[in-house]
Amino acid sequence: MSKTIFVVDDSATMIMSVKASLEMHGFKVETASDGVQALDRLNTMTPDLIITDMNMPRMGGMELIQALRAMSKFRFTPILTLTTESESSKRDQAKRLGATGWLVKPVPASDLIKIIKQVLPGA
Repeated sequence: MSKTIFVVDDSATMIMSVKASLEMHGFKVETASDGVQALDRLNTMTPDLIITDMNMPRMGGMELIQALRAMSKFRFTPILTLTTESESSKRDQAKRLGATGWLVKPVPASDLIKIIKQVLPGA
């Protein structure tokens, strides 16, 4: 059975690019355009991995990570950030909130898949 990856990003282009790369490698992909929409969609599903952008309208990645880690069903779900932010203080803050990993855009598809396989057993 294929693993489900939930991608949260306000850029339609980024969603389309990441989704295409992941689907080519056999993953099922669900998406949301910001943290508020993500939390709403995640009420009815439990993906194997969540990838989130940091800077989004309504609710950004930091708030989303914090909200997800407060929910028991997402306590151990791997969460990767995929962002243009490269500041170490932001990366440290995301890690403290519960992010599993931090990727700076643009990330080659091969690197993204390699990292997913490291954090998602059986991927």
